[in-house]
Amino acid sequence: MKKFLSILLAVCLLALCLAGCGASSSGSQAAGGSSAAAGGDATGAGIPADQIKVGVIHIGDPADGSGYSYAHDQGIVGMQQALGLSDDQIIRKNNVADDDAAAIQTALEELVEAGCNIIFATSWGYMDYCEAMAEEYPNVIFSHGTGSKSNGTNFNNYFGRIYQARYLSGVAAGLNTKSNKIGYVAAWGTENGEVTSGCDAFAMGVYSVNPDAEVYVKTTNSWYDPEGEKAAAQALIDLGCDVIGQHCDTPNPQLAAEEAGVYGVGYNSDMAKDAPGAVLTSVVWNWSAYYTTAVQNVIDGTWVAGEKVDNYYGGLAEGFVDITDLSDLCAEGTAEAVEEARAKILSGEWDVFDGEIEGNDGQMHTSEYYLDVNWYFKNVVVK
Repeated sequence: MKKFLSILLAVCLLALCLAGCGASSSGSQAAGGSSAAAGGDATGAGIPADQIKVGVIHIGDPADGSGYSYAHDQGIVGMQQALGLSDDQIIRKNNVADDDAAAIQTALEELVEAGCNIIFATSWGYMDYCEAMAEEYPNVIFSHGTGSKSNGTNFNNYFGRIYQARYLSGVAAGLNTKSNKIGYVAAWGTENGEVTSGCDAFAMGVYSVNPDAEVYVKTTNSWYDPEGEKAAAQALIDLGCDVIGQHCDTPNPQLAAEEAGVYGVGYNSDMAKDAPGAVLTSVVWNWSAYYTTAVQNVIDGTWVAGEKVDNYYGGLAEGFVDITDLSDLCAEGTAEAVEEARAKILSGEWDVFDGEIEGNDGQMHTSEYYLDVNWYFKNVVVK
């Protein structure tokens, strides 16, 4: 996967971030449009830290205490603490469904009217609305999580090599299964490269230590569906799966695993606190690494188009993605196997999607970027 590594060279923002530098992401002022109601020009000469306002839109409610929105908001909290911002400088819009056009538009407009200088939109479905709003309000920065679009000025995207952490979690799952049937609750199918690449990386991690195991994937067709996520997990357990992984927002698949007396691999936040009797490890993000740098850039006036690439894409090496500490439920030898896989990735000589990879369709596949992955690895079974 040499092409994957080339992306990291292009996206030098992350390395600069973690080195403590004020790397810039995007944004000189475009002609026309309106500025934020009270916040001034976020793409100009800088905004004093005690005057900056930060907006964030969540698909769920961080108060749930676990899962996707909670993990993102922990990153926002980390940014706030690192930069010494007051509570009234952070404006949140929670429970904004990313398939509700009116709700998304209203949330974005209200954040602009409140004087937000930079707005973080954390779910995939917000992307096109951020793109349109960035054109209308060129002095406000719209930073979109998990997406693929940017305009080189005041609209960018941020994500990471979460597939690396998923591979490590697959190693843990592959060593723990007794039935050689591992379940995976996925938000979407092969039409979404983010979800599919994660599932494949997990399945490849499983295969690396247990080539006899299969990964049964069941989709909910929604990023956030608490009831559907638990129902999908239960259906996989009923098929004989004794480890349940997930790419969905809530800890409900892990709760189902614990109730059924099987194991699980959480996502987004450490789900061992939700299902301590099931969770082997969780795949997690350090979102504050990006949020802190992005807001600092606005404060410093270093968010300047053309000086730095405007998209953010970090991995294990940068501490942006990882897995949580392995639980005592893990099989003997798991820690050693995980660390061996980690060392291969960190060496830079190998990555998960390097070279040609056999799919469950019998064809060989290559990918330049995670969004290009529209196929399943050879041990994946769709249910």
